Amino acid sequence: MREGLSTPDAPKAIGPYSQGVRAGQLIFVSGQGPIDPATGALIDGDIGTQTRRVFENIGAILKAGSASFDHVVRATVYLADMNDFAAMNAVYAEYFSAPAPARTTIQAARLPKDMRIEIDVIAAA
Repeated sequence: MREGLSTPDAPKAIGPYSQGVRAGQLIFVSGQGPIDPATGALIDGDIGTQTRRVFENIGAILKAGSASFDHVVRATVYLADMNDFAAMNAVYAEYFSAPAPARTTIQAARLPKDMRIEIDVIAAA
C-alpha cells in the first residue's frame, strides 16, 4: 500500500507526482527545490539561502508523514554547479545529526525551472 503525502507548506507538485509517498515504514520525498510554497516562485539568494528553503520544503513534507529529519536514511543532492558544494554542505550539515544519512551528490546539466539545487530524501518512520 502507498499513501500520498501533501501539505500546503511545501510547493505543489508541478506534474503527475506526489510531494511525498508513504509505503509501509518508508517515506519518499520528491525532489524539492528552492521554491516558495506560497507563491510557487524560485526564491532569490545565494546557494546557502536556497538550500535552507529546500530543507524547509522537505521538512514540511516529512512532517505531513509524521516524520522528521532524524528519520532520513538517504538523500540525493543535485547541484547545477559543483562549485556550490561547500556552501550547500555547510547548510546540509545543520539538518542532520549523527549518523548522517547516506548521500549522493551530483552535478546535473539542468534542473527544473533552472534551479541551482534540488534534493530528495527517503525516511524510515
